[in-house]
Amino acid sequence: MLSDATVPDVGDPAGSAETPETPGPGRDAGPPAWARALTAVAGGLLAFLAFPPIGWWFTAPLGVALLFAALHGARPRRAAWIGYLGGAAFLFPALAWVRPIGDDAWLALVGVESAFWAAMAVPAALVMRLRLWPLWVACLWVAQEWARGLFPVGGFPWARIAFSQGDSPYTGHAALGGAPLVTFTVVLTGALIAHVLVRGVSRPVWDRRVAAVLAGAVALPVLGLLVPRPGDEGRSIRVGVVQGNVPGRGLGWAGDEPAVVLRNHADETHRLAADIRAGKQPRPDIVVWPENSTDIDPYRDRAAYQTIDAAVKDIGVPVLVGAVVSVSPETRATRSIVWDPVTGPGDYYDKQKLVPFGEFTPYKEVVLALFERANLVGRQSVPGSGDGDLKVGPVTVGAVSCYEVAFDGIVRGTVRAGGSPLVVQTNNATYELTNLPPQQLAMSQLRAVEHNRSVIAVATTGISAYVSPAGKVEWRTAELVPARTVVNVPVRTGNTLATRVGAGPELVLILMGAAATIVAAGAARAVRASRTGRVR
Repeated sequence: MLSDATVPDVGDPAGSAETPETPGPGRDAGPPAWARALTAVAGGLLAFLAFPPIGWWFTAPLGVALLFAALHGARPRRAAWIGYLGGAAFLFPALAWVRPIGDDAWLALVGVESAFWAAMAVPAALVMRLRLWPLWVACLWVAQEWARGLFPVGGFPWARIAFSQGDSPYTGHAALGGAPLVTFTVVLTGALIAHVLVRGVSRPVWDRRVAAVLAGAVALPVLGLLVPRPGDEGRSIRVGVVQGNVPGRGLGWAGDEPAVVLRNHADETHRLAADIRAGKQPRPDIVVWPENSTDIDPYRDRAAYQTIDAAVKDIGVPVLVGAVVSVSPETRATRSIVWDPVTGPGDYYDKQKLVPFGEFTPYKEVVLALFERANLVGRQSVPGSGDGDLKVGPVTVGAVSCYEVAFDGIVRGTVRAGGSPLVVQTNNATYELTNLPPQQLAMSQLRAVEHNRSVIAVATTGISAYVSPAGKVEWRTAELVPARTVVNVPVRTGNTLATRVGAGPELVLILMGAAATIVAAGAARAVRASRTGRVR
């Protein structure tokens, strides 16, 4: 049981202003360490259950509630390891898709990312001694996810709480403040529940304050359902989607002959063309292939060029081709190429956010010397510098390449540049049948609502899907099968508030969390100084 019998309740959201206090020297207030540890682990596991493929979105705030209940009354040093433990309990299963690369890579990633939870837990334990603490800890959670998206090695914003809410009552908040606001509302709900838990166990009572806090926890998801969104503009296009599949599995997904991957996508495009001629499918306006649909550079390899060109001519409309191309003898780029049936390859977009240890090797000299497996990266990729707005047939699509869908600024920049619909080209072949493909699809659902855009997710092995601007998955494929279809998607140009204001709400929330931390730390120092003076 989590109690706070030795600590005055200074955290009432509706309470009077009280002096922030700290536990006595050398000890925590409240439950023993083992109870806190079990509670934090349970919270991390509940948060994991909210993520696809399980997708129990409502367990996210419950998991957050248990984590903050475990932190309440803890001294900062103990709070750090409680936060680390809760983060590890969440991230071990949430990032299990990394295991095909190696269990050591999985353990290392979880170890690094859990440190951000520990860093968040220390100021969280401090601000929980202030009034309105559920608000401040929710701001700190947003700051933690922001930091994870920046460093190390370019950031890793995977498994953000917002990405568990691809289709939930909270999703609508994305149209107001993007993924950070969705995280904030989910975590604030959990923090309000935690407040009731720590208050109710120590002093069981039902009063107006408890009722108000619970009402706030219920109101947050309800408000997400009421967020107004831009309406239909009456314009649509037909998009052909081609999922070619690959011959191998895991790290050897390309098989012994890389040309097979290209041939699979070309053959599936020829089959789609045959379906159209037979009247089985409507004629598309454009066709999209996934990332890495050819690992053979069509600019330099005549056979690859002819294979793509023949497929594009057969379908008779522009095709967005995902290719790996040479930039120099030592470097390459992950590129989305607009391939016209008449003029051939034209405009292109080079992936801006590259996958560390997958597309490039950070600290190359050291890493390559220590880990033989790092040599599998081969030639190092270089990032592009422009947004993914590409004129393809009658529309300007927004090209987003795989890993980039997790980065707020990349997707927002592409939408602001005029991209509609969004096309998320991805290669998940290494991670087939893990929890990565469904997690990535949930990100596309959130982006659709955030920016009022249709999203076409197209993958080599699946999951390929069409997501409506309302965030609903209207069509999807299975994994490890070739697939093709033509979907009719609305073309939206109206921007949401989230698209217009950008990172502004996130910055405000981070500053609020920082300010609360400064106030709480100052108050704690004042209390310690007062106690020291009395002892002397």
